[in-house]
Amino acid sequence: MTAEVKQTPPREAAVVQVRDISKTFAGGVLALDHISLEVDKGEVLVIIGPSGSGKSTLLRCLNGLEAIDSGSIVINGIPLDKNEANRLAIRREVGMVFQSFNLFPHLSVLENINLAQQLVQKKSLAEATAATQTLLAKVGIPDKAGRLPDELSGGQQQRVAIARALALKPKIMLFDEATSALDPEMIGEVLDVMRNLAAEGMTMLVVTHEMGFAREVSDRVLFMEEGRLVEEAPSDLFFSQPRETRTREFLSQIL
Repeated sequence: MTAEVKQTPPREAAVVQVRDISKTFAGGVLALDHISLEVDKGEVLVIIGPSGSGKSTLLRCLNGLEAIDSGSIVINGIPLDKNEANRLAIRREVGMVFQSFNLFPHLSVLENINLAQQLVQKKSLAEATAATQTLLAKVGIPDKAGRLPDELSGGQQQRVAIARALALKPKIMLFDEATSALDPEMIGEVLDVMRNLAAEGMTMLVVTHEMGFAREVSDRVLFMEEGRLVEEAPSDLFFSQPRETRTREFLSQIL
């Protein structure tokens, strides 16, 4: 018998609720230090900060790839706890795109995107293929279905990875420095796909160093350092009137 997914009422419109979470890695490295935040449906939240500030760890905790030591995470009313049914439900709610593309090198683009649809959603090959072709058109590479990953550019591979994440119809997308491994001329094509998703109302949490993208697309920006949330504000205020000295110092170095 399948365990029942436990639901807790979320704040109206809040699809991500993070309450006082902490995470320490082996060796005593404090990656997250009592972080709390909420993300509303359709909101684009950009997370910035220096390397090692806990940005990627935060995203990995949100979809259960890393376990938190304390605090709580609720996604679309589902608590991310030790209940396996809850964890599986959250994996279906949340799509994630990594810095590395993580495509299966021996499978074609079509097969890479079809696979989860057939295994998780139990779609037929024809159903999965039709959905994949629609997704490939959405990310701008409808002609690459039969190619192997190593026959594609880095930007094209990352767009395949985005299409694969979208194939399970997640309600929330996490992007962990999705453009940082790309050559400069390929960054724009991936950011364009992310812009389109934001324009369609996808709830997104984005770790990025692309400040132009952050200014243009985000609703709010979070600045993290040493596992702590230093400052958060609507994007226009964050870039024009940062409150914290450390935020101003960081922005002065990257803008």
